[in-house]
Amino acid sequence: MTDEEAGAEGRGGAGDPAAVPAAPAGPVALGVVRTPTGHAGVDAELARLADADGLTADGHVAVYEDVHRGLREALTALDAPPVPGPYENRS
Repeated sequence: MTDEEAGAEGRGGAGDPAAVPAAPAGPVALGVVRTPTGHAGVDAELARLADADGLTADGHVAVYEDVHRGLREALTALDAPPVPGPYENRS
């Protein structure tokens, strides 16, 4: 082996795996199917989960927390007593 060949190997020659830079792996959608629930508020929150598909893992937290907050609000609204209409308060 000549000095030139030895130098080429150390600099990322044709047989060197370091010669081909690895492309950074980007986010990949998981392809999770979201089945509609029939409740518009819940379905909107579940659809919002798709926003995490294009984010890296550290970006998922904000989306998940936002969706969790929205789902908690929807559940809390189910427990709230109905608001009386204008003519339901008879004396």
